[in-house]
Amino acid sequence: MISQNRSNNSLVVWRLLDGKPGHEHQSQGLVTAMQQRRPVDVIDVPVGRGGSGWLSLVAGIWPTGKHLPKPDMIVGAGHATHGHMLAAKRAYGGKTVCMMQPSVPAEMFDVCLIPEHDQYRGFSSFIETRGVINHIQPTATEKKDSSDVLIMIGGPSKHFVWDELAVVAQVYDLVRKHAEVHFILTTSRRTPASFVSAMQRVSLVNLTIIPIADTDKDWVQTTLAHVSNAWVTEDSVSMVYEALTAQVAVGLINLSAKGNSRVSRGIEKLIDRQLVSRYDPYGLYRQYMRPVLGFNEASRCCEALLAYFNSHATKRRLVSRLT
Repeated sequence: MISQNRSNNSLVVWRLLDGKPGHEHQSQGLVTAMQQRRPVDVIDVPVGRGGSGWLSLVAGIWPTGKHLPKPDMIVGAGHATHGHMLAAKRAYGGKTVCMMQPSVPAEMFDVCLIPEHDQYRGFSSFIETRGVINHIQPTATEKKDSSDVLIMIGGPSKHFVWDELAVVAQVYDLVRKHAEVHFILTTSRRTPASFVSAMQRVSLVNLTIIPIADTDKDWVQTTLAHVSNAWVTEDSVSMVYEALTAQVAVGLINLSAKGNSRVSRGIEKLIDRQLVSRYDPYGLYRQYMRPVLGFNEASRCCEALLAYFNSHATKRRLVSRLT
């Protein structure tokens, strides 16, 4: 099903969706930032996860867009959207915005939004991002409840060693030493059931456990809007950036990296820049944990994109690197 809401004299953006919530949150963050700046008609186009987009590109047709208003911009996150984005552009025009470093040459797209930890060194027009863009909206610090803290737990991953006993020990120590604080712990799809069982056996009076199965799609955003601090396991990179965007102080629950991966490099950059703090049993993190005001990659990238596409010199290459 294709949803659309068309008005006159507005920017028409086709947002291609592969059905993965994480990817859709990325593109939602970008188009929401656009709508905060100018009239934008966003048309959500589900494309699934198959490879039919590449066949459409070769054929020079894209039947899905036949009855839609022609796009000014085509946005996609996730590999499954790439062929469809290029096929849609060939058939109907518009500028393509790929929200990652693609597996095909990045020069095939008009602009790519590429996380700095990918260390891209190609020749496409691109904007370097701090992590992946997300849909979280910043909340004013004065609206947050300093007595509530959120803990977000990941699980086994390609980039970090999952040490369940160490995570339980760190969470227990953190919660026990802050008896005046109410902690809310949630999990992810990767969290082993054994972790939840272990935390329930610990039975801390100031800890409420809400597994992901008991939350809805907006639960994290709503909760981040009122808590003062968030603690996140190092493997849960997307949740780290969501917490930063929500303007809460962010702490990391320690895990060992599996070598020097792009994801672990991204975490180390955040620590080096003092944007996040690692947990330590001595409480040294307290002097470093603070909200990072103005951390909003969707807003920053939106400004750069609109300026680039609105300029008359669109043939020049866009390169926006972080410093």
